[in-house]
Amino acid sequence: MSRLFGTDGVRGLANAELTADLALRLAQAASQVLTQGRHADEVRREGRKPRAIVARDPRISGEFLTAAVSAGLASSGIDVLDAGVLPTPAAAFLVNDIQADFGVMISASHNHAADNGIKFFSFGGTKLPDIVEERIEKALEGPRLQPTGAGVGRIRRFADAEDRYVLHLLATMDVSLAGLHIVIDCANGAAAGISPRAFKDAGAQVTVIGSDPDGLNINEGCGSTDLALLQKTVIDVGADLGIAHDGDADRCLAIDATGNVIDGDHIMAILAVSMNSRGLLKSSTVVATVMSNLGLEIALNREGIVLRRSAVGDRYVLEDMELGSFNFGGEQSGHIIFADHSTTGDGLLTGLHLAAEMVRTGKTAAELASVMTALPQILVNVKDVDHTNLDSDAEVAALQKELEAELGDEGRILLRSSGTEPLVRVMVEAATQDHAESVAHRLADLVRSRLSR
Repeated sequence: MSRLFGTDGVRGLANAELTADLALRLAQAASQVLTQGRHADEVRREGRKPRAIVARDPRISGEFLTAAVSAGLASSGIDVLDAGVLPTPAAAFLVNDIQADFGVMISASHNHAADNGIKFFSFGGTKLPDIVEERIEKALEGPRLQPTGAGVGRIRRFADAEDRYVLHLLATMDVSLAGLHIVIDCANGAAAGISPRAFKDAGAQVTVIGSDPDGLNINEGCGSTDLALLQKTVIDVGADLGIAHDGDADRCLAIDATGNVIDGDHIMAILAVSMNSRGLLKSSTVVATVMSNLGLEIALNREGIVLRRSAVGDRYVLEDMELGSFNFGGEQSGHIIFADHSTTGDGLLTGLHLAAEMVRTGKTAAELASVMTALPQILVNVKDVDHTNLDSDAEVAALQKELEAELGDEGRILLRSSGTEPLVRVMVEAATQDHAESVAHRLADLVRSRLSR
């Protein structure tokens, strides 16, 4: 059987690949696997049932999937706290805040409305390592927990979930955002009700777009995957800053007052330099993925900050952060992790702290973003090749080594197989766009000739 869990939970076309039956069975399997350990033993000794938080983004399929997940949990003896529509980082925070045994977030993040996904958070609000996801997949084939009578779980509304999360966000702030005009694009997603409230409570003047979710328009022509409307609105209303979330609000991209994009790498550079100058960046180290631009590494090194690179995916960033006891990291896509305040990428937290740095320094977003200059980058996908033989091909390895020597310290090459498709990704950064394209196509041509199926 192919692996059910992907980079970030189980995801697919709702009601075709991700069905109510699969959601129910996943919840039952997770109930067995995620109620083991010291905390679960304490719960049982106290005579209480394990508790799980369930939240979702506003896409239409989330309604029946929430019902199926809640049924699977309650039928397994788990008390369910239904938090309704909330950002993914809010669900993670609440699991830790109330010491729930685990949490379930129903969302396909930045995907279109027809897709959906199910991701789990363990005790403490952290994403699951691969080995635990494999145990849940294995449990799908085994016997279910089937308590009866008083042993079944209850399903109740988590009435103050949103309030708890907003108070948590505001507690991380040390300055008021008074005087800043910020446009927030909620992607017609989970941030629609809560992000404008958080920024207003922090003192900002707020203009809101993408805040009318109807279950079908999530990420549609708005949010972090489509910044055109936010760019136009920031300029039209004369705002100081634009903040773009994705459907489940675990991402943040930004727009400066002139409409220029500030991506996740630039946001990390801005916040890391600030944290380091204030003695808040542990070991003067940032963890980012292999996809982050070399310009980020150059900018951080200039400030005496070390950049460590992880595999692609914010949970892998977090794993590396935990291994090294580092407290800041993220992805170019805008998943930014403040380990002192959150266990996962948090778009609201990121936006608030980016705005706070503008207040703290008196600089515009454009001035702050100038701390980093991105190197020209090109990505070539070499399709229909036997990508499983990439690592063993000596000719490809030799040319990559030769080209890396040619680039020197002013560029880099990332060559990797896709985990989901028969293709090889060739990413090259160089001092000029022409040089990057030349190197990328030379390497891609060899990969195509050597690995063609």
